[in-house]
This record gives sequence, C-alpha cells and structure tokens, in this order.
Amino acid sequence: MLRLPPLSAIRAFEAAARHGNFTKAAEELGMTQAAVSYQVKLLEDRVGTPLFLRQPRRVVLSEAGKRLAPAVAEAFQRLNAAFASLRETDESVLSVSAVNTFCTNWLVPRLGTFQMAHPNIAVRLEASHRVVDFAMEEFDVAIRSGKGDWPGVKAHQLFPVELTAVASPEFMKRAGPIKRAEDLLPLPLLDCTDECWQRWFAQAGVSKLPRLKGPIVQMQTQQMIGSAAMAGQGVALVTPALFDTDLAAGRLVQILPTVVSHYDMKYWLVYPEERQKSAKIKAFRDWILAEVARDRIAKETAAPRLAIM
Repeated sequence: MLRLPPLSAIRAFEAAARHGNFTKAAEELGMTQAAVSYQVKLLEDRVGTPLFLRQPRRVVLSEAGKRLAPAVAEAFQRLNAAFASLRETDESVLSVSAVNTFCTNWLVPRLGTFQMAHPNIAVRLEASHRVVDFAMEEFDVAIRSGKGDWPGVKAHQLFPVELTAVASPEFMKRAGPIKRAEDLLPLPLLDCTDECWQRWFAQAGVSKLPRLKGPIVQMQTQQMIGSAAMAGQGVALVTPALFDTDLAAGRLVQILPTVVSHYDMKYWLVYPEERQKSAKIKAFRDWILAEVARDRIAKETAAPRLAIM
C-alpha cells in the first residue's frame, strides 16, 4: 500500500516551488506564511532531505526539490484537468424527475424551446410520482406537487393543482344540455370514487350529493383520466393547465366554470439548496419560470373555453 505524504504538504510544496516564495504561496493557498513553512518542513521530514535552500527574503529549490517539483506540478495539472472534465460533463447533462402528467402533458412538449436556448445541455427526464432523494440519487431538479415545505431544497412555485370538469365534444353532444352541476349526476363520471368529485360538486353549489355512479375504474394519473375523457368515456376532473393544448385544440371542453383547489397543493420546481449556483440548474429554473409566467399572462388575456350548449 502506498504511503503518500499529506496532500496539504504536497500542495504547499508545489505552490512554493512555483512562486519561489513562501509568502506568495501562502496568499494563493489562503494560509499563513508560517503554515506553508510548516507544511514544507513536514514534507522534508517525510522524504528525508531538504527540498528548499532557505536564503534571505527567498527560497531556492534544492537538488532534490528540483527533481521533485516537475513531477508534482504535472500531477496537479492532471488532477485539475480530471476535475475540470468532470465538471464540464456534469454541467452538460441535466437530470429531471417530474410527476407523471406534468411531465408528459406540460414539460415534454416545451422542452424543445429549452434545448434550443441551451444546446450544450442535454436533458435526462424521468416521469414518476415518487419523491426523489437528492442525497441518494443523481437528479439535479425535480417537479413535485405539494405545499413546498420539503427540508433541504429550494422550492419555486409554478402553479396550483386545480381541478375542473371536462369531456370530449362528442360526449357532450350525446349527453345533451348541461346548464348546472346537477346535470352531471346521471352521466358517467370517470374515477368517481375520487373524493375530489365530492368537493367539486360542493364548490359548484350541490350541497346534498347522492352516491356517485360511474365506471368502476380507478386511474393513477390525470393523463389516464384525461385520455379516457378524450375517448368519450365520460366526464373527468383534470388540472386545466396540464391539458391546455387539448382544451385549445377542442379535444376536451370545460363543461362549467367551476374550479376546485386540490387540497391547496401546487406544483413546484425543487433542487438542493447547496446547488443553487449550478449553471445548468439556474438555466432550467429561469426557463421554466418564464414559461409559467407566459402561460399565466396568456390565460389572463384569453376568453374562457367553456362548452357551448
């Protein structure tokens, strides 16, 4: 097993050999001149020979020091190159974990604009509902739904998790006129076991709600529920911001203006607090917050897209 001298002693020797001066070496390393002198003496004791000749106001490499200095300098250059390469590789790939429907419906269709703005950053994307452990997994950022109170992460609010009733135009034609929330009760309500329907009807003013009826199919993601609605299978509760493209294209229509908050939850961009200065994370943060702001302005200026019955 190799028994190298302490790295601090080798660093002090390399800097002192390069500058020919303990004081300048100390300034570079953020040490005192006495500390540099001590580290060099520690190295000399380890190798068993003087590495510098101490002269008034300067130090000169001894014969042993002259033989050692080039090899040590080359070793540090290789280390610097290796870490620089690692940093460059790390900054060129952005790993993102995002909750399923946000990932597929909102993020993926927009990623092209991010990559056009940042062609040197490749994106590795995972869709999952699990909470990423940044300390144990190699993810740079994540999109989470919740209240933004996770310890150890910087959280930026994106938009609320809201729910509204939607269906396909073809389904609406078959269903007939819908003027109020009570008109939905006889219709197939997708994932009707979800208590969000209870809160949506309460928000719409239906105080006495009978037992809901609908297809006994439980779906794990809004994407599944929205796809079923687009296929004409019934009425779904979805977050409008995640289905904006489908609403704009007419594949889905918002049946009534009622929108209910999903337990006051919101979507958040999160990343480790200690990585706030990472260039790739800052680039992604600035881009996604700008996209959210653009959507908000567009929503404020657009006319409501409600079903016309």
